[in-house]
Amino acid sequence: MFATEEATPPATAAACWRVLVVDDEPDIHTVTELALSRFNLDGRRLEFLHAYSGTQARALLQGEPDIALAMVDVVMENETAGLELARWIRKDLNNRFIRIVLRTGQPGQAPEERVIVEYDINDYKEKTELDSKKLFTTVYSALRAYRDIMRIDAARHYEEHFRVGLEAVITASAHLLEQRSMRDFASGLLQQVASLLHLEERGVLVRLSALRAKVHYEVLASVGDCVDARGEILPEIVQALQRAEDARQHVIQDGYFVGYFPSRQVAASLLYLNGVSEVDELDMRLIDIFSTHVSLAFENLLLNQEIFDTQAELINKLGNVVESRSSEAGNHVRRMSEVCYLLCRARGYDEDEANLVRRSAPMHDIGKVAIPDAVLLNPGKLDSEQWKIMRQHPSIGYDILKGSERPILQAAATIAHQHHERYDGTGYPQGLKGEEIHRYARIVAVADVFDALTHARCYKPAWSLAEVIDDITAGTGTHLDPEIVELLFANIDAVLAVNARYPD
Repeated sequence: MFATEEATPPATAAACWRVLVVDDEPDIHTVTELALSRFNLDGRRLEFLHAYSGTQARALLQGEPDIALAMVDVVMENETAGLELARWIRKDLNNRFIRIVLRTGQPGQAPEERVIVEYDINDYKEKTELDSKKLFTTVYSALRAYRDIMRIDAARHYEEHFRVGLEAVITASAHLLEQRSMRDFASGLLQQVASLLHLEERGVLVRLSALRAKVHYEVLASVGDCVDARGEILPEIVQALQRAEDARQHVIQDGYFVGYFPSRQVAASLLYLNGVSEVDELDMRLIDIFSTHVSLAFENLLLNQEIFDTQAELINKLGNVVESRSSEAGNHVRRMSEVCYLLCRARGYDEDEANLVRRSAPMHDIGKVAIPDAVLLNPGKLDSEQWKIMRQHPSIGYDILKGSERPILQAAATIAHQHHERYDGTGYPQGLKGEEIHRYARIVAVADVFDALTHARCYKPAWSLAEVIDDITAGTGTHLDPEIVELLFANIDAVLAVNARYPD
């Protein structure tokens, strides 16, 4: 039943069953240790703790929560000290796990049945009957019961934590599925994994990278000092990412965690979190489940992004066709789109809406495809009949684009229809005034005028910045929305940087 001393592995404090002996007779402590010196259960020896009164035992138990068995004398500083200690352990300390064995040298003083029922103890023995063999049996039974109770409790806690964790995974996954932009998705993923691993996001080094054909590691979101001054990922983080990439699985080592999230659209997405001491089995199960949801969400996001990018590219190319036909500058639509994006962000629009305007703005003059060359390419001043024809292009553009359920085409239709309306109501084709003009069209109007004035056209040379500012200022409140003009001037350096980036 018991392993021999030779077969017993060396005891370590972490691997021992902890047994508290509470007795006011020092000899009882010595005899108990000797009798149980060869004890072994599940490869674990015994570690003894000693208290010589009920008061001393209370102090010890408050600081040692993992004691498996307490062997308690009934009579110590008073006749019921052991019984009071047992009651205190269960009621005040609220410890339902520790096994309590009462030992008494005066069996008639407290009837066994009453003690076991009233004091919630596990065994009641007379000291005279506890020879070496019975002591072994008593301790073995008590520790086996403690072991099984702890396993059941651990399983219960595991299931509870898993349930709570699974709820967190579902909530986190739902949050990610709501994200429509790659930046929002990346930031949300970073936050949710940090939460699942019980990390504080603040002060934790993180890096999310996507593997793409052209750019091996593309930084999507980051918190903390993970890149150098040039925006390059630090070498030690690159090495960590490569380990997970090579293993095609999560990696935890040297205080960091790299999550590996495969995808069919790209090689994978990789999440780096620094300051991770360890991740237990439950956390890994939750991360695995979460990664499945993430992969699906990431896949859908990439597909949606691909559709959106394709629409945007087609719109941009169509815009270029129109501008090239009318002999406009080659990069006009690109510059104007980027300036629209800057103005949208400056006005407080979120990333999604700013990108929507950026992508739809190139179609503002799509109606010019129906304008005859004699009018469209006329380098001089248009006569009244020609001007009447030219003024039709906003309505033509709207007729081409209207009716779509796609947000990018809906926005493009509105911009095409209203970008020649004037803030004072004297514009065309509808004569809209002030905020009757859609906010997207008001932004495009400012960006379009600025680019037209700062670049050469078939009918004029490029103007100086001072001349442009004077002309736009003169048209503020009549032609252009004053708020948008103010934002343009406040961000003029960024706008000029766009011009420099996309020259004719």
